[in-house]
Amino acid sequence: MGFDDREIVALSGAHALGRCHTDRSGFSGPWTFSPTVVTNDYYKLLLEEKWGWKKWDGPKQFEDVKTKTLMMLPTDMALAKDKKFRPHVERYAKDNDAFFGEFSAVLTKLFELGVPFQSGEDARMSFKPAIS
Repeated sequence: MGFDDREIVALSGAHALGRCHTDRSGFSGPWTFSPTVVTNDYYKLLLEEKWGWKKWDGPKQFEDVKTKTLMMLPTDMALAKDKKFRPHVERYAKDNDAFFGEFSAVLTKLFELGVPFQSGEDARMSFKPAIS
């Protein structure tokens, strides 16, 4: 889809929202403790928590060792392990504003892929933080 490494890591931050449901994806659990708010907590948790394989009959996924209430997919863990992705994960973990700005830009790019705009830039959507 034409996204670079930074954009892939930024889009992965959408995991800050919501959770996996076993009946829909086979996976189970939220990625963060606040799954209704877009923050950089996903990146912080990815780097700061200790993660282990979840022992269950479902597909392979990780759970946090401390509370066993959070989950990460193998693809999430790859972001922290890959030498090209990790610097972006670290930067977003340290800077919520950088994450939100880059996430909103790449989300707009994703939503607008293939859209032939007839009007000017003012017709484009924009995302703004609810909390400043």
